Amino acid sequence: MAKILLTLYLIIGTHGSSIYVYQFDQETGTFKYTSEIQALNPSYLAISANERFVYSVGENSGDRAVAYAFSFDKKEGMLHLLNQQQTDSPGPCYIATDRAGRFVVTANYSEGAVTVFPLSDEGLLQPVVNLFEFKGSGPVPNRQAGSHLHCVVFSPDGQALFATDLGGDRVYQFVTNDTAPFLATGEPFAHQMEPGSGPRHLTFHPNGAFAYLINELSGKVTVFKYKEGGLEPIQQIASDTSEGVGTKGSGDIHVSPDGRFLYASNRGNTNNIAIFSIDPLDGKVTLVAHQPTSLHPRNFVITPNGKYLLVANRNSNLIQVFKVDKETGLLHEDLSKRITDIERPVCLKFIHNSSPTP
Repeated sequence: MAKILLTLYLIIGTHGSSIYVYQFDQETGTFKYTSEIQALNPSYLAISANERFVYSVGENSGDRAVAYAFSFDKKEGMLHLLNQQQTDSPGPCYIATDRAGRFVVTANYSEGAVTVFPLSDEGLLQPVVNLFEFKGSGPVPNRQAGSHLHCVVFSPDGQALFATDLGGDRVYQFVTNDTAPFLATGEPFAHQMEPGSGPRHLTFHPNGAFAYLINELSGKVTVFKYKEGGLEPIQQIASDTSEGVGTKGSGDIHVSPDGRFLYASNRGNTNNIAIFSIDPLDGKVTLVAHQPTSLHPRNFVITPNGKYLLVANRNSNLIQVFKVDKETGLLHEDLSKRITDIERPVCLKFIHNSSPTP
C-alpha cells in the first residue's frame, strides 16, 4: 500500500535574483536542494490555497515594480513563470491571495499603496483593477516622512483585509467583495497605532479570534481581538527589549500551529526571536525568552506539524533550522541543519509534497 510522505517543499524568496526550492522533511528537519528560478528581487511570496500557484513581488522601482505568477509542479519540485504585471506603485514588498483564488493584492512600500489584481482560472495575473494610495507620516526621521505600506493580510473568515502602514502608524481596514474591484474601505477606515511604532507584519491566531501585529520601529507587539471584520487592541508588549532609541528593527511574527506560542523576529542590533506564551482565553501574551539568531532574521516560518521553526537571515545568506519544544515553546538549533549559500533570503513558505511512494 502506498505511503504518503509528510515531506514539504520549502520555497525561498530573496533580495537577490532567484527563488529557491528545497525539499524539507518536517519529521527530521533534513533538507535537499531541488531547483531555482530567476526573478528580479523576488522578496515576498504567497502560495495559492490549492498550492498550484506561487505569487511573488519584484521589489523594484519604475517598470520593474511587478508581481509574478508561477505554476508549481509538485512532481518535479519546479516553478514555471506564467506571467507578470506591473504594480503601478514602486517597492512592492508583500503579496497575498484570497482563499478562493480570485485576486492577488500587494503592499507597495515606497509610495504607500495597495494594488489589486484579478486572477484567471489558470492562475495568471490580470491587469490592475484598483490602486489604493495613502498619505500619512510619523515622528521617526528618515523612516516616516510618508506612508509605507508593508503588508496585506486577509482575516481567516475572508471578510476583511488589513494593510499595515509603517510610515503612517496605521492599520487600514478593507471589506472584501466577490467581484472586481474586490476591496472597499472598511469602517473604521484605519486603526491609529502608537506614534513612531511603525506597524509591519500582522498574523492571526489559528482560532481566528485574535491577531498579532509586530511594530518594526518600536519593537513592540500589539494584540487585537478580531470579530466580524474589525480589530480591537487589547495589549501591547515589548518584543525587542534592548535599550536605546533607533536601534529596533523588528521583522516578522507568527503563531505556532497549536496556538500556544507567539514568535517575533528582531533585527537591528538585536538579532533574535522573541518567544511568547499565549493565554488561550483572552489571547494575551507573556514573554518567555529570546532565542539568538544569525544576522538580520527578516522572516521565519513554522512547519505545519509545529516541530521546526526556520529563520531566513538575510545578512548572513543563511537559513537556520530550530527544533521547537512544544511544551515550553523554546527553540534549539541543530548546527548541522543550516541551509547555506542562499542569496539574501528574506521569505520562507511551505508547500505540501503529497506524492505517494511504495
